[in-house]
Amino acid sequence: MKVKEITLVALLTSLTAMGAFISIPMVPVPITMQSIFVLLSGILLGPILGALSQILYLLIGLMGVPIFSGFSGGINHMFKPSFGFILGFILASFVSGKVFQYLEEKSIKNLFISSSLGSLIMYMIGLPYMYYILNVVMGKHFTLYQILYAGFLIFLPGDLLKIGIVSLVGRRLLHALERI
Repeated sequence: MKVKEITLVALLTSLTAMGAFISIPMVPVPITMQSIFVLLSGILLGPILGALSQILYLLIGLMGVPIFSGFSGGINHMFKPSFGFILGFILASFVSGKVFQYLEEKSIKNLFISSSLGSLIMYMIGLPYMYYILNVVMGKHFTLYQILYAGFLIFLPGDLLKIGIVSLVGRRLLHALERI
């Protein structure tokens, strides 16, 4: 890896961590700005390096550094309902980066498409994990509808806004990175 790539991976790892601290507490999943940086990592770094930045974020947090939402960290975080979304960061970054590479035109529309698919991946991993932790591990009784409402529907408007931000900011950042 080149110095530029190492620096950008570290930067996006750090930004994902900082995004956890910009949050609105919700139960069972807080609203954070992390998804902006997760999606940008795939788009700006490509699928492999973007996913690497998210793997680093996950490992640093699991080692106990308090970089997860709520200034938390440690292996016990794996038993929180929101942890599945963090696992989803890795594949979401990869997918958003891969789709964006596949769509040759670097337009706002294609940024929106790749970001939307990346965001969908976070839900595809996060929601079943949340269901499992709440119902099996914690012994609660959440219906599928309650999980979809608490973990998806209430976040949808905010996620659409974040996808729009990624689409607009991503294009400018791509142009800036080309000059470095």
